[in-house]
Amino acid sequence: MTATAIEQLGTFLARCDAEQAAGDIVDKLDLHVTDIIAAWIAGSRTAEGQALIGFSARSRPEGQGEDRRASLFDDVATNCALTRLSEVDDIHLASMTTPGSIVIPGALAIARALPNVPAADLVAAILAGYEAMIRLGTAINGPHVLYRGIWPTYFATPFGMAAVAARLLHLSAQETSHALALALTLASPSVGHHNAPTTARWLAVGNAARNGLGAALAAQSGFTSDLKMMESGFLTNVYGITGNAAAFTEALGAKWTLSEVSFKPWCAARQTMAATQALREVLEQGIRADDIIEIHAAVLPPHLKMIAHGIVPGDRASHLTSLPYQMALAAFAPEQALDVAQSPKDVAAPVRAFMERIKVAGDEGLIENYPAAWPARIAVETRAGISEHRVTYLPGDPARPLSPEQLADKFHKLVAPAIGAAQTAKLVQQTAAWRQPGRSAPLVDEVDRICRGISLIAEIPADP
Repeated sequence: MTATAIEQLGTFLARCDAEQAAGDIVDKLDLHVTDIIAAWIAGSRTAEGQALIGFSARSRPEGQGEDRRASLFDDVATNCALTRLSEVDDIHLASMTTPGSIVIPGALAIARALPNVPAADLVAAILAGYEAMIRLGTAINGPHVLYRGIWPTYFATPFGMAAVAARLLHLSAQETSHALALALTLASPSVGHHNAPTTARWLAVGNAARNGLGAALAAQSGFTSDLKMMESGFLTNVYGITGNAAAFTEALGAKWTLSEVSFKPWCAARQTMAATQALREVLEQGIRADDIIEIHAAVLPPHLKMIAHGIVPGDRASHLTSLPYQMALAAFAPEQALDVAQSPKDVAAPVRAFMERIKVAGDEGLIENYPAAWPARIAVETRAGISEHRVTYLPGDPARPLSPEQLADKFHKLVAPAIGAAQTAKLVQQTAAWRQPGRSAPLVDEVDRICRGISLIAEIPADP
C-alpha cells in the first residue's frame, strides 16, 4: 500500500539528522538562529510584546521551583508570538510563511525543558520544522490564499511545531506522521483584520504553536489521526483550499527548504520592500528626496490592496504595511527602518507630504516569477526628468544574500537599544555558540531574562 503524503513527510522528518545537513546549510542555519534571536528580543520592545509578556507572567504558576515542563506550553506560545510580531523575522516567499519565528524559538524552548538534548538533535528538529511549515504553506498555495483572508503562517504553525517537537521527542515515523495529521486538524485559517496594541493576532499565533506541541505529545501518548487528509479532500471541504499533496514530497531529502528562505533587511511587511528598496537605490545614485515631484510605484497585483494605503496614528500594522509610509521613511529617516514599534501618534510634515506624492498601481508584467520572487518597479519624476528602477531581489534574498557582517549589524541595531552595546556584543557571542554542548538552554534563559526586563520608556527612536 502506497504511503500517504503525510506519512512520507513524517517518515523523512523522523529520520532526518544533522549529518544529512552537513556543510553550507548548517552555516546558514547559524545565521538564521542569530537573526531570530534578535527578532525575539525586538518583539518584546513593542506594546504588543509587552502585553504578551504580561499575560504570560500572570499565567505562570506561583512560587519558586517552577517545573519547566509545566510552563513549556506557555514558553513556546510566548516566545514564538514575540518573534513573529517583530516583523524582522525570516520569510519563505513562495509559501508565504515566516517559519523561523516559529520553529527556532519553539525548538529552543522545548530543548531547554528536555534532559541533555544533543546539538545534532536540535539542528535536526529546527530543519524539520522549516520543512514542515514551508511544505504546508506551499501545499495550500500560501501567496494566493493570504488574500482570501487565510494567514499561511498561522495555518502552518501547528504543523511546523509538531514536526519540531516530534523530532526532539524522538517519535517514530508513524508517531510523527500522526503528530502532523493531528496538528493539521488544529490549524486555523484566520484571525480577521483586527489591528490594535492588544490584537489577538499574536496571541493566536502563539496558541497555534502551543497546539503543535500538544499534537506531538498526544501522538507520543498513542493518539492517532487521519493520515489521508492531503488526498481525501479535507482541505477543500473544510477550508475551500485545493491542497497540493505533491508539495509534501517533491525533492524531499534532495534539498533543504531552508536554502530558499529570505532574511528581512528591515522592519516592514515584505510586500512593501521591493519598491522601497528601489527608492533607496535611486536615492543612492544622488537624487535628493526634496527634488522628487512624484513617484509611480508598480507592484504585484496581489499585493496592491494590502500596501496601497495611508497610516492610522498609533496603529502599528498600518505603518508596517503602508508602501507610501515605508518609502517616505526610507527618504527622510532611513535610520528608523529597524524601529520595530513604528506606531507614532503623528509624523512630520515632510514625511506626510512625500507620502502624497507616491502613486501605487498593480502591474501584471511583474507577475512572471511570482511567488518565488516579489519584484517592483518605480518611476521617479524630478525637474531633471524621470528615472526608472526595478528591484527583483532584496538584500537578504538567497539570490542577493546578506553577509554575516550585515546580519551582525542588524542584530546590534535591533538589540542594543534595549540592553546596550556591551551586553549586545556578549549576547552575539553567546548566540554564536548555540550548537555547543550545554549552550542552548542558557541562551534561552538569557533571552527570556532580557525580554521580561525590557521597558519601553526611552527606547523607541523619535518620530520622523
